[in-house]
Amino acid sequence: MKIPYTITERPDTGLTNPKFGIWLFLASEVMLFGSLFSSYIILRTGSPLSPNVLAWPIQSHELNVTIGAINTAVLIASSVSMVLSWAALKEHQLKRFKLYISLTILLAVLFLVLKIWLEYLPKIQHDHVLSTSTFFAMYYLMTGLHALHILGGVLVMAYFLGPGSKMWQSNPEQFTNRIEVTGLYWHFVDLVWIFLFPTLYLL
Repeated sequence: MKIPYTITERPDTGLTNPKFGIWLFLASEVMLFGSLFSSYIILRTGSPLSPNVLAWPIQSHELNVTIGAINTAVLIASSVSMVLSWAALKEHQLKRFKLYISLTILLAVLFLVLKIWLEYLPKIQHDHVLSTSTFFAMYYLMTGLHALHILGGVLVMAYFLGPGSKMWQSNPEQFTNRIEVTGLYWHFVDLVWIFLFPTLYLL
């Protein structure tokens, strides 16, 4: 059974089915991360002010702002390479697409490596874990969920780089649309981090 409107736009929404679906999915993701940001703000503003209470440590002393800033730059660069991979397909350049999508995957993996190796592991070694304080519970929850989204994006992009790229031979326009939808997801994941970084590391 052929799925309708994978290439042509629906008359009622003006979008293809995949793009309409990803926007609905991203709307649910906005509610998910929005609830986490709201919870963080409520918990922080309502935390005790006593220096003897470890509910909310000073972030500048506990988080590596430099690594956080580097990871921000890494994700912004990955968004650029994601756009370039889609643009390469619009110009019918499959090899250039594979180059840029590979770069996007490498940057995403670099983000995860820096996050785990230079942030999570040192904190765990210093006994800064989920049960340490409310702050670290929220830190691990929010950044860990974001990292899972990064990993999911890597798996999808790796599929389109490998076996999924066979669609280019049979239906290049539909394949291009799939990459566009993947790009929308990836830009959302990057945008979440752009809000996470100042919220957790700077404010």
